[in-house]
Amino acid sequence: MIEGWGSSSMETPRDRFIAALERRPIVGRVPHFELVFFLTMEAFGIVHPSQRRYDQWDQMEEGERELHRSQMADMYLRTAERFEHSAIFLHPNPGGFEETVRLIDLIRERSGDRYFLMMHGDATFEIPDGNRMYEFSYRLADEPEAVKAEAAVMVDRALIAAERYAAHGGLDGYALCADYCLNAGPFLSPKLFSAFVTPYLTRLIRGYRELGFYTIKHTDGNIMPILDQLIEANPHALHSLDPQAGVDIAEVKRRYGDRVCLIGNVNCGLLDTGTEDEVAASVLYALHSGMPGGGYIFSTSNCVYTGMSLARYEFMLDLWRRHGNYTAPAGARPKR
Repeated sequence: MIEGWGSSSMETPRDRFIAALERRPIVGRVPHFELVFFLTMEAFGIVHPSQRRYDQWDQMEEGERELHRSQMADMYLRTAERFEHSAIFLHPNPGGFEETVRLIDLIRERSGDRYFLMMHGDATFEIPDGNRMYEFSYRLADEPEAVKAEAAVMVDRALIAAERYAAHGGLDGYALCADYCLNAGPFLSPKLFSAFVTPYLTRLIRGYRELGFYTIKHTDGNIMPILDQLIEANPHALHSLDPQAGVDIAEVKRRYGDRVCLIGNVNCGLLDTGTEDEVAASVLYALHSGMPGGGYIFSTSNCVYTGMSLARYEFMLDLWRRHGNYTAPAGARPKR
């Protein structure tokens, strides 16, 4: 066990991550993870799997695929160990269920139950890209029932897939990564969101929970106009509580900290272009606001993306190691 991660030699980072998701008391360091850590080239000399070209996957010999899987598993585990991540977000290779479980099994063979494993599992409408934005908007007005039927089918398919993963074992949960909001607010008004997203998000999360999975709902942007609906959908956690869109983690904690775990929310913009003093203030504000009472996991307000300074991310982690520790079960506020 890495010093500071827990109060018992029997605890793993996964145990502590789950305790935070369940808002149970912990002693020691606040769990940490990043939805994606893209700086693998700078850290390890390896391109992140999601940035590789997969259009030649079908042309690979099985031996080449096996080497690729092995390198992926090694990269995920090296990242988690070096940067003290409690969870790993998987980017599976092409090949559907069979290929994905091969990666899950390989990571479990090498690390046991040390890390919480998750992958993308959203099946709700997100902000459409520029090519589909007008078409989608017109459909909401012209054929609302057809859009709702499509939303239901997407959830059905996701839950059928989840049943197979539950039966196989090894996967702990899903990150629901459909983005709903821009910096100014949700793409859909709260009324439209309640018609075309919330019922399906709620059913998706309920289905995942019934299968034994944990759910982390991710969306960037200003979630405040739909925050109550996100809470009612009953995810285990919310990520990323975007401060660049005016989301105040302290306010979210005050309103809903007894109902949902919060994950975030060190300002990515400041990590990229701010001063060290500004980064330190953002780190300490996130810890000070998120830690009281438990139910908090430390992370950036999005991910560690390509172009961010690795040294600046490590500066953030140094502050977390010094200030992100509970001296009593999920109680004391971190020192400023």
